[in-house]
Amino acid sequence: MSYQSRSGTYPILVSIPHNGADIPPGIVAKMTDVGRSSRDTDWYLDRLYQVSELNDASWIVAETSRYVIDLNRPHNGETLYPGQATTGLVPTISFDASALYLGEEPDAAEIQRHVKEVWQPYHCQLQLEIDRLISLHHRLVLLEAHSIASVVPRLFDGVLPDFNIGTNRGKSCDAELENSILEALTKQNDYSHVANGRFIGGYITRHYGNPSKDIHAVQIELSQSTYLDEASLAWNSMKADRVQKVLRETIRTIRNWLDKP
Repeated sequence: MSYQSRSGTYPILVSIPHNGADIPPGIVAKMTDVGRSSRDTDWYLDRLYQVSELNDASWIVAETSRYVIDLNRPHNGETLYPGQATTGLVPTISFDASALYLGEEPDAAEIQRHVKEVWQPYHCQLQLEIDRLISLHHRLVLLEAHSIASVVPRLFDGVLPDFNIGTNRGKSCDAELENSILEALTKQNDYSHVANGRFIGGYITRHYGNPSKDIHAVQIELSQSTYLDEASLAWNSMKADRVQKVLRETIRTIRNWLDKP
């Protein structure tokens, strides 16, 4: 299976579509060292989000690398950020524009195979969990967990803020929920934050977030400098413990909003 999932009892669904680094051997054989490294993975987010506030949440966590197929892109390959640098449904370059393939890149037939075997199962499971939770609770928050290197000149200028909240410019969740999250982040002084800056939410946030049906999607794009030693991409326990305190407060804020009558 290309993902792991768990059904919880509380109306929060955690989606981590870029957590995986697995690449099938047949694809690895055609890749450069950069491609094989899967270095643009959202490293260790499944570990970072293991907090008590999410013990009763539902989870879906990708195991396949985004270099095979990007689960947070439309299956038709439509760009999410017109006029801005990005990577596609089946990337051929990394975030810094390094080639992922030695020569032969995936053709249309291979792309469609990845859609059928990896993209569709993830999204089917996502929809099933959304439907189940809505039937039980009539309201839910889809929490899209992401992370990225703090400096990626091809994608953004300078150093990325630590917490990047994406709500598709207010379209994917209730305004009160968004404001509550931002108020919680404003109360702490350890990390910078921005709402709907360079990252406003990818396909999952935009497609599934539907406040009119009480499905509220929020993307949190963390700078990897908050929990990794970026040069080695190694987990840093001191950093992780520190940022988890703010993550936990953010999740408590979401729960308080959900629990309101």
